[in-house]
Formats: sequence, C-alpha cells, structure tokens
Amino acid sequence: AEDCALALGEAFDKALGARAGIARFGVHVAPLDEALSRAVVDISSRPHAEIHLGFKREMVGGLSTEMLVHVLQSFAQAARITLHVDVLRGENDHHRAECSFKALAVALRTAVARDAGAGVPSTKGVLA
Repeated sequence: AEDCALALGEAFDKALGARAGIARFGVHVAPLDEALSRAVVDISSRPHAEIHLGFKREMVGGLSTEMLVHVLQSFAQAARITLHVDVLRGENDHHRAECSFKALAVALRTAVARDAGAGVPSTKGVLA
C-alpha cells in the first residue's frame, strides 16, 4: 500500500509540472452514511500531512488502519503537497476510511483545476 501511494504521489507531482495556472487550494467534505470527512489540500511544494481518521479498530478488511494513515502521509510526501484529512464523525471504520479518500479525491480535483488568471498561485511567484 505504501509503495502504491509513493508511486501515485510521484506521478501526481510529475504531472503537475510547473504548477502554474491551477487553483492551488482544494477543500471538500464528503459523507458516507453516518461518516463525514474533510480534506484540505495545498499544492504548495511543501510536503506535510496531518491525518486524523480516529479509527476504532486495528483493521479495515485485510488492511491495518495505521497503514491507511501512512498511505495518505506517503502520498502527500511524494506529491509534495500539504494535506489535512480529518474524520468529523462516524462509527463504522470502513465508512470513515472511504469518505476520507473520497474527500481527498474531490479536494485534489479542485486544487488542480485550471485557473487561467492564476499564473503561479504564490506571492513568491514560484511553487517549486
């Protein structure tokens, strides 16, 4: 799982190139039944992850819950993004995990959306 996250993160970083002309920031809140997660993304070139999923069990299916947290951290590191993912509520750990990944997907889509007026979305003029 970690190797997949690292490979996806590296591919994401490479695909972004100069990171110019994108929105840069993305936020999404996603529900799944009783669970609700928020993901916040900054395509910053400063890798950092704050992941708080609050799992109650050690495993979701055949995967350890601590590995799910590590997957998100590894993706953020390799993609060179700042990432915050928080489960706001939920009892079922499978639902907590799934809505977290869904929130991340939509937040990433928002952050990389084309913004013709953005140029390089940084006061420093560079996101490298």
